[in-house]
This record gives sequence, C-alpha cells and structure tokens, in this order.
Amino acid sequence: MNKLIVFTMLLAVFFSSCQQNEKTRKVKKYSIKQFMENTDIRGGSFSPDEKYILFTSNQSGVYNAYSIDIDTKNVIQLTNSTKSAMYAISYFPNDMRILLAADNEGDEVYHIFMRDTAGNMTDLTPDSTARSTFYTWAHDRNSFFFGSNKRNKRYMDLYEMDINNFEAQLVYQNDSAYSIGAISNDKRYIAFRKTYIRQNSDMFLYDRETKELKLLSEHTGNINFTPVEFSNDGKFLYYMTDKNSEFTYLMKYNLETGESEEVYKDNWDLSYAYHSYNERYFVVGINQDAQTKIKIFDTKNNNKEIEFPDFKGANVIEITISKSEENMSFYLSQSNATPDLYVYNFKNKTYKKLTNSMNPEIKPDDLVKGEVVRYKSFDGLEIPAILYKPHSASKKNKVPVIVWVHGGPGGQSRIGYSALIQYLVNHDYAVIAVNNRGSSGYGKTFSELDDMRHGEDDLQDCIYAKQYLATTNWADTSKVGILGGSYGGYMVVAALAFQPDAFKVGVDIFGVTNWLRTLKNIPPWWEAFRKALYKEMGNPETDSAYLYKISPLFHADKITKPLMVLQGANDPRVLKIESDEMVAAVKKNGVPVEYVVFEDEGHGFRKKENEIEGYEKILGFLDKYLAEKKELKKTE
Repeated sequence: MNKLIVFTMLLAVFFSSCQQNEKTRKVKKYSIKQFMENTDIRGGSFSPDEKYILFTSNQSGVYNAYSIDIDTKNVIQLTNSTKSAMYAISYFPNDMRILLAADNEGDEVYHIFMRDTAGNMTDLTPDSTARSTFYTWAHDRNSFFFGSNKRNKRYMDLYEMDINNFEAQLVYQNDSAYSIGAISNDKRYIAFRKTYIRQNSDMFLYDRETKELKLLSEHTGNINFTPVEFSNDGKFLYYMTDKNSEFTYLMKYNLETGESEEVYKDNWDLSYAYHSYNERYFVVGINQDAQTKIKIFDTKNNNKEIEFPDFKGANVIEITISKSEENMSFYLSQSNATPDLYVYNFKNKTYKKLTNSMNPEIKPDDLVKGEVVRYKSFDGLEIPAILYKPHSASKKNKVPVIVWVHGGPGGQSRIGYSALIQYLVNHDYAVIAVNNRGSSGYGKTFSELDDMRHGEDDLQDCIYAKQYLATTNWADTSKVGILGGSYGGYMVVAALAFQPDAFKVGVDIFGVTNWLRTLKNIPPWWEAFRKALYKEMGNPETDSAYLYKISPLFHADKITKPLMVLQGANDPRVLKIESDEMVAAVKKNGVPVEYVVFEDEGHGFRKKENEIEGYEKILGFLDKYLAEKKELKKTE
C-alpha cells in the first residue's frame, strides 16, 4: 500500500480520535434535593408465602422497613421512625412479623426489635447499655442466634432466642474475642474466627456436647481463615482462606477425617459464598476489580451455572434465595443509577423489576459511569482508581478535580452509585476515587503495604493521582482538592498537614485527626479487632511517638489551605472533640475553615435532610475555594 495513503489514513484515525475525546455535551444541572429524591433501598427477605419482600429504604427521609407485594408492586411502610434508622432484618419464618435493628441516632449500640402484625414494636434486647447483633436463624426456624455484650462490654457472647416465648439462652460465653462464623443445623457445632491482624486469623471448632474447642487452622505466617457455613448434613465446614494465594478462595473441611479440599477459586477475592436453604443453589460473590460479580450454580444439575439476562453493564448484587428455592431477589447496581430491587423465578427463568428508586427528574444519561484506571505511584507501584469524568470536560474546558479517598483503613472504592460523587460530577468536578496501597480487593500483599506507614506511602498514592490527571487533556491540575470520609477524612487532613502544597482544598467527613485518642477510645465491642487495628495503625501504649507523628492535630500549624470538616455529634468512633480541636487549631493559622456538626448523626449519614445540608455545603465550599467561581448560585 502507498505510504502516503497509509499516512493519510493514520491522520484520519488520529483526528477522529481527538474529535471523539473532545466530544462534550451539556447536561441538566441537578440540585442535591433532586439527588436526595432518589431512594436508597437495600436488603431482601421473602415472606413465608413468598408473596412479599421485606427491605430497608430511606424514602421517608430516615431509614425504615418496607414490604413490597411481588405481584402488584404495592409498597407498604412498616415502621415510621423519624429519628433513629430502623433496618429490616427478616420476616419471621411462619408469619408476617418482622425483626429489625436500630441504634440511638448513630451511637451504634444496636438493639433487635420485633414488629408484630398490628404494628406494635417490642425491644427484644432491652438492656440500654448493651449492643446486640443478629447472626442467623436456626435451621429449624424456631429460634435465632444473636450476639450481645451485656455480660462484658468487650465481648459479644452468643445467645439463642426462642421465638415462641422470646427467652434468650446463653449458648457460648465468649471470653476470647472470637467472631461467630457458622452454626451447624443441629446446633451442636459452632465455628469461630480469631483475628490477630488483618492478614492473619485462625479458625476454631467448638463441640457443644463435649465442650471441646479445636483449632482447625494451625499454620505459620500470615494466612486468613474464615468459617462460612456447615453443610446441611453436618459433615463439612465450608471456609474461606488465602493460604498459598494472594486472594481468598473457598474450601471445605471434613469433620470426620480432618481433611480439606478446594471448592471454588478465582483470580480475585471471594467476597462471600453460600448454599441456599436446601443446598439446591451455590452462590459466590467475586470482588473483581472493584465490582461484584456473582455466580450461581445449580447443584442438582451438574453444578451448571445459572445464566442471567444481559443487564447492559449493570452488576447483579445482594442476592437472596427464598426458602423454597423457587425465587430469588437481587439488585442491579451501576454507577450512574440507583440500585433497584428485582425478583427472579428459577423455574420460569423470568425476572421482574419491583422498584423505581431513581428520581424521574434525573436522567441517568446526564450522570457519569465510573471507569477503572491505573497509574504508577512514587515507587512504581500500580494504583487502581475509579475515574468519573464530567460530560462538560474537554481540552477547551478543563475542569477541577476531587481526589476521593475511601474509608478503612483497608476499605475499597467500588463501582456503584454515590449521590455525592454524581452531584459533584454533575456540577463539573471530575472525581478520581483512589484505591491506595492498603486497600482491600487487590491481594494480601497490596493490603498490608500501608501498615505503620499511614499518612506517608498511602498519601503519596493519592498525590500521584495528579500526575495521572496531567496526562489527560481535560483536567485542570492547578485545581485539585481531596475529599474523604472516616479513614479517608484522616487522609484529607493528613494531606493538608504533611503535604501542604499538594492539594488546593480538603473536605474531611467524619475523619480521624488524633490517632492517640481514637485508638484509646475505640468502642469496647471492637475488642475482637483491637489487636488487628493496633498492628496496622500502632498501639497507643507502645507506639505513641509514631501515632503523634501521623496525627494531623499535632501538626495543624502546617495547614495553609482551606479546610471543611463535617462531624456527627453522636459518633462513637471519631469523637466530636477531635474535630472541635482540629478546627480550632487550623483557625489559628488564619486559614478558611468551615465546620458543620450534625447533632443527630453518628459515624456517617442516616438522614436525608442532613445529607442535603452537608452535600450542598460541600459543593458551595468547593465552588468558592477550589473552582473559585465568582458567582455562587444555589441550585434549585
């Protein structure tokens, strides 16, 4: 072929690509109130007759329990709390009563409640000082198991509650900070997990008849073992482990022979694995590159995988298979639309959409789908991230950027819907959600790279996102801010204190600023994870110098860039005094600081009205100090 023709063709491809990259379009600007008109729904418990599904929704402005008629799609609100969130747990096995969980406006001291068919509420775990957690129904469905720290605030003992008389019996006195993993159908065996550090745990089997406690996972080095479930016949214990692997996979242990065999393995972590009630179906959830991929196998049909319809890039999440194993509820998740509840019939291979959680005023095409990207950090380590590029961004219209840092330590930013991210992107801010070293989902080596290096190497991973952004032709790298919640909030203030020239502004949402205080005052029911947290972050008794070094509060005099802090007054993890002191210290520098306190929130938002206030103020702060907009207009 003539060289001139080839060159001309290459030029055509090049300019076509450039034009495609420059392709922008105007989209409608939505207010945070419009975004909050979207409904957040979660959970799915089938009624005994499988005609209704129980779920949790914030449609009323506060999370409450709702039921939906599968045939008519009629929704009924079952609880009417206006203060504390009420989270649906399950229908009762043989009637329409329901179990719920609720704390006191974010204090995380949860109780288990029953709502009867007349709408009356009963606190089944009424000790006001004790925290209770639902574990599972007994296989015979005459009782349920739950944990409570009423005996000792540091330990969650295991109890069984009879649903005929609602009397709770102590099953296991947990003085060793075990986590409950699984209970056999005949209630004879209990499988425990003992966590030492985030990368190392053991698995124990307790025989209630002989009172024998047996270590099942004797090993050396950092290996995790997590019991999942017992087989219905009681012969096997299924468990997940990362032995000889970067990622977790499923094994089963033969209780008679003591031998283990592999059940399912992938090239990513298994998030969960379980069988349906009669073991007809086997479900695995795979954490594949920040997205959940679910597979279901029919054990009565040579373990043939169930084929789902093509949902055009959306992920199937939160699967619940009914007791009859004829029906399944699930949600569809994608980053530019809120999740909706569906029901699937295995026999007919048909599905039905039950909810419309998206505000009809908002067009999903106006929102942005997250894209997984990767870039090199300061030491050459590849860092995964999720990029949200506004429709308006182009070479001619460069946009400011928010570096988004997830919670943790050890969390992960994942592809899914976020009202705040979409709100910011809709108002012409790009967002890059960084999965810095120490994040979960990318192998155990990656997950431990930030141990005792917090506010240092992991922070550099966030800063190096700016170099990646500089390779685009649409990001304004002179206007880059950092935003995060919880541990991500710590990273925000750490960035402003330890790398004061890296970012132009910071937004701290419920973030830690004084690790010495936080680690000394962790909630008592975290005893099972205390040592693991100390291994990763430092022990306040022996590592005080290090914790002083990485705590932004003690280096607040270095902060020169505008800071916004959001704090829940009832937060049991990050005490309000931390944010009070941080704000006061930064104000002494003459730096612009905006402080927003929510008197009826804990560690995170549970009320729509607070999200509206908080998110709207975040956008106003960014418009003023990051984008430097001359005219700040409130969106309607």
